[in-house]
Amino acid sequence: CPSKRRPSRGLIFESKMNSILQTQFFKKNGTLISIYFLTAIVFWLIFLIIIPQLYMLDLSFRPNLPPLLRGGSDDVHTLVHYKHFIFGSETSTDAYNAVDTGVFINTIVTAIFVTIINLCFCYPIAFYMAKVAKPNAARLLIVSLVIPFWINELLRSFALRILFAGEGVINNILLGSGVLDSAINFISLDIALYTGLTYAYILLMIFPLYNAIESLDTNQLEAAKDLGSSTMRTHWRIVIPHAKAGIASGCTMVFMLTAGALATPVVLSSPNTYWFTQLIYQWFNMNDKWSRGSAYSILLLTVSVVFVLLMMRLFKVKIGEIVR
Repeated sequence: CPSKRRPSRGLIFESKMNSILQTQFFKKNGTLISIYFLTAIVFWLIFLIIIPQLYMLDLSFRPNLPPLLRGGSDDVHTLVHYKHFIFGSETSTDAYNAVDTGVFINTIVTAIFVTIINLCFCYPIAFYMAKVAKPNAARLLIVSLVIPFWINELLRSFALRILFAGEGVINNILLGSGVLDSAINFISLDIALYTGLTYAYILLMIFPLYNAIESLDTNQLEAAKDLGSSTMRTHWRIVIPHAKAGIASGCTMVFMLTAGALATPVVLSSPNTYWFTQLIYQWFNMNDKWSRGSAYSILLLTVSVVFVLLMMRLFKVKIGEIVR
C-alpha cells in the first residue's frame, strides 16, 4: 500500500493561519483592522512596557557611575541601591533607613486606604446605574461622571486645593454660616490628599463594577427579594460574588495608580507627607542617580504585582477576568 505523506510545513502554517483568521475576533473586526490591533498591542507591550522595564531592572543593579565609566570594569551588578533603601547610606549610624522605608510604607498604606474608600463609594453608584436607574438616567449619570475628567489631572488637583485651602471655599462657607469658629487645615490633615486621590481614579473603579453588575440577571435579584432576603444579604450572597472580577479589576487599577501618583500628592499633600514617587523623581531628576531611582521604581512595581496576585487569590479570579 502506498505510504502516507506527511503534510509540509507550508501547508501546516497555512492551515493554522486559516484557523486564526476564522476566529471570532477576526470575523468581528475584519482582517485588516484585526491585524492592525494585534500589531499595535504587540508593539505597545514589547517596546513600551517589557523593554523599558527590563532595562530599568538591569539598571537598578548597576552602580551610579559617570557616563565615561559605564561599561568598564567598575560597572558590575550590585545590591547597593536596595541596601540603601533598607539600611541607608554607609555613613549613617541608624539601624535602618527610617525615612525611605517610612515613606514607602505610608504610600502603600494610604493607597490601600484610598482603594477601600473608592470601592465603598463607587459600588452603590455602579449598582444604581446598572440595576436601578432607567436607561436615560444611567446614560446621563455616565456622561456627568466622564465630563469632569476632560480637564487635566493637575488642574483638577489645583481646583481641589482651592476648595480645601485655609481660606478656601469650604472654610469660607463653614465660617460664614457659623458652623466653625476657626478654619480647618484640610491640607495638613491630608483630607485634601485623600479626597483628591479618591476623586482622581473614581472612573477606574466605577466602570469595572458597572460592567460586572450589569451582566447580572435581574431575575436573581427579584427571586431573592421574593424569598425574603434582605438588601444586605442579597448584595453579599448574589451581587458581590457575581461582580468579583469587576471589584478585583477596579481595586487593582486604583491601587496601582494611587501608589504611583505624583501630581496629586505634590499639590495636595501637607509638608509633612511625602510620597514614594517623589523620592523616585528626586533620584532621577534632581540627584541624577538613575540606578537608585530604578531600584526604588522596581520596589514599587513589585508591590503592585504582589497586590494584583493578592486580589486574584482573594476574589478567586484569573488574570483574564481582571483585564477583560
